[in-house]
Amino acid sequence: QVQLQESGPGLVKPSQTLSLTCTVSGGSITTNDCSWTWIRRPPGKGLEWMGVITYDGSTFYNPSLKSRTSISRDTSKNQFSLQLSSMTPEDTAVYYCATRQQVGSGYDYWGQGTQVTVSS
Repeated sequence: QVQLQESGPGLVKPSQTLSLTCTVSGGSITTNDCSWTWIRRPPGKGLEWMGVITYDGSTFYNPSLKSRTSISRDTSKNQFSLQLSSMTPEDTAVYYCATRQQVGSGYDYWGQGTQVTVSS
């Protein structure tokens, strides 16, 4: 079974860049057809898809966040990461990493989520 674990700071100051890492175990991030996604849930709101990196390293971003978002991976550590720049209090949310294990499937596995608060 694939397991995902988010890590990163819980508190970020406005204008700073958030860096989160998702460590994957029980499966490889380079397995064919798998994709690895960042999703967030602001307080009192629904889930927001942020972006994805596929098994071959291709990336796709939410257009509303694209100018501030970068997703990368470290295959040697079986990790993928999120960077979100120019943070504001509106970026306060629980951030999740999740994976689809095959094309067209739902999200098969999720991390537990990590709370990120933007405050000075």
